[in-house]
Amino acid sequence: MPEPFGFAIVGCGMIARFHARAIAEIPGARVAALVSRSPDSAAKLLAETNTPPCPVFTDLAAALKAPGVDAVIITTPSGAHLEPALQAAAAGKHVVVEKPLEITGPRCQQVIDACAAARVQLCTIFPSRFADANVALKAAVDAGKFGRLTLGEAANKWWRSQAYYDDGGWKGTQALDGGGALMNQAIHNVDLLLWMMGPAASVCGLTATLAHERIEVEDTAVAAIRFRSGALGVLQATTSVHPGYPKQIAIHGDKGSAVIEQEDVLRWDFDPPTPDDAAVKQRFAAKVGASGGAADPKAISHEGHRRQLADFVDAVRTGRPPKVDGREGRKAVDLICAVYESNRTGRVVELPG
Repeated sequence: MPEPFGFAIVGCGMIARFHARAIAEIPGARVAALVSRSPDSAAKLLAETNTPPCPVFTDLAAALKAPGVDAVIITTPSGAHLEPALQAAAAGKHVVVEKPLEITGPRCQQVIDACAAARVQLCTIFPSRFADANVALKAAVDAGKFGRLTLGEAANKWWRSQAYYDDGGWKGTQALDGGGALMNQAIHNVDLLLWMMGPAASVCGLTATLAHERIEVEDTAVAAIRFRSGALGVLQATTSVHPGYPKQIAIHGDKGSAVIEQEDVLRWDFDPPTPDDAAVKQRFAAKVGASGGAADPKAISHEGHRRQLADFVDAVRTGRPPKVDGREGRKAVDLICAVYESNRTGRVVELPG
């Protein structure tokens, strides 16, 4: 039996709890250390997630020297991912970064390059890729069931209260959030759209702050995308739509269309239809019913995190790349930053080829 795979979690806020619960359900994995400026926050995380006692550090450098730490999970504010990632890679630890990988393309690339130079694995957390309905959708795309892809749509019509932004002192700041509804909430759907439709060639976008005060970032955004394949795309992202609705992704082509709301398949129509299509409709017909974080960021399951972290542990142990590496993580950040640039300049922005 190999030694348990040990994770050090850096940052003990809300999202760290999803990681702790996920790790508890992965055979052969454990939380080996916590890093937090507040020992009280770490103690609360351990208690609330029933995580077995582990060393708690206020300094990452000390945690990196602790026995049994194989990888570091970074759950600090988005604009504070770079430094701990570089530090962990330099120490020879594998690196998991909660989305977004970082808040600009160049900062993402610094993380990617550092992990490559240190020959450690790097993973960006995008648990929506591991949801069964999205896996089925990707398989249909890869199988050519849609024919020529013509249109991709992603919508996050979510709601966050003013109290959400006022809590903690960093949410809604440009330096630490990097952006608003697009960078923080809708990035999961942006990633799914690129995963399904392929690379984006250009984008034209608009953003606004309409329903909140004292924030530096957008709570409402729309964008039109041209993919390299020639297909077009539409992106909507908000934290300004009360009461908030489940996210949707829709893929269309000249041979079929599919619409997924959260993890429910609303439409799954292909020409010609096959028995597999009926099975997909039956399997994913209105089985979730959860908001998926539409109004409450805590109202999501940790199952996607469990699947992704289990994939990461297996990737490290077998030497293969994880399913969502740093290069994949950068793609959504590049597109979101291009939307912001388009809004600033009033121009169509070309994506790097």
